[in-house]
Amino acid sequence: MSGGGGGGGLGAGFSYQKFVHVALEQTRLRTALAPHPSQEKFKFIKTNEDNTVLNALSFSAPKIRLLRSLAIEQKNSVQVLDFAAFSEPEYDLPIFCANAFTSPARSIIVLDLNPLYDTTEHEDYREKYYRNLMPHIHKYSELLPWGGKITGESLRFFSPIVIWTILEPTEANHQVLYSAFMDYYKVWLELMDEAVQEISVEKIDRNREAQHKYLTWRAEKDPGYPLLKKLIGECAAKDLVREFLFEGVDSLGTKPFLQYFPEYAQKDGTVNKKRSMIGKSFESRPWDAHGRFIGDATTSDLAATAFVGKRDRDGTRGG
Repeated sequence: MSGGGGGGGLGAGFSYQKFVHVALEQTRLRTALAPHPSQEKFKFIKTNEDNTVLNALSFSAPKIRLLRSLAIEQKNSVQVLDFAAFSEPEYDLPIFCANAFTSPARSIIVLDLNPLYDTTEHEDYREKYYRNLMPHIHKYSELLPWGGKITGESLRFFSPIVIWTILEPTEANHQVLYSAFMDYYKVWLELMDEAVQEISVEKIDRNREAQHKYLTWRAEKDPGYPLLKKLIGECAAKDLVREFLFEGVDSLGTKPFLQYFPEYAQKDGTVNKKRSMIGKSFESRPWDAHGRFIGDATTSDLAATAFVGKRDRDGTRGG
């Protein structure tokens, strides 16, 4: 829906706060929310710019380890939403993820139920959580089209139903995005309702490590960090990333970034600051209608090599 389909620009009154408020209302219909310990520290965040407001909310609930939202509103300029929900390690639920960056020129959107386990390697996990959800991406794939090439590293944290799109910031597009956000979040809440607590210590430990790996990646490579650093300073931005946005990175596990992602190691033992070591690929949606990974015709050789083993195990063929 890149053309906007009418409705004009979003205007000065646009805000992602409606997304947050309705999502919290829907959550409270299903479970009891309590303030998360991180809420007190980050409830009031002062920015370096008078025209910018940061709103941070965080909660926990039975089955939900962390439900948090960060909204940034820059008057007549930038609107940002970072909304996520993480289950307790006793459940292998996907991670609800909604990231939106809207400027007067465009909106960059990622909306997904991020898999706890790579769906190209873990077919059972894909079948368990995504097989019945494919109609959702079919519903929105034309309205919210694939946004172009993404990094191969990022793709392993996306599910077959991910919405990755770049849109004109029109009211019509905003309404479609709101509809998709609520559809996806209600699906996540339903999965949460149905989730049965794991009793195997081994499986709980695996879930905990998988979530820690995800948090470690996001905390190190979060694309929103430069904006946060500009708005609140380097020290406060680091605290916000590690203690609020990706809280758990310092408590769910002890493995450092390079133990999970050794390809980013530099000769001096530090982490390569590059966002991607593989490079960007996947000009079009790299999953078929059943959620199986198939790659695409523009996949780079390096990215293709990285995924070929996974495709073989998954019983699919790349384009």
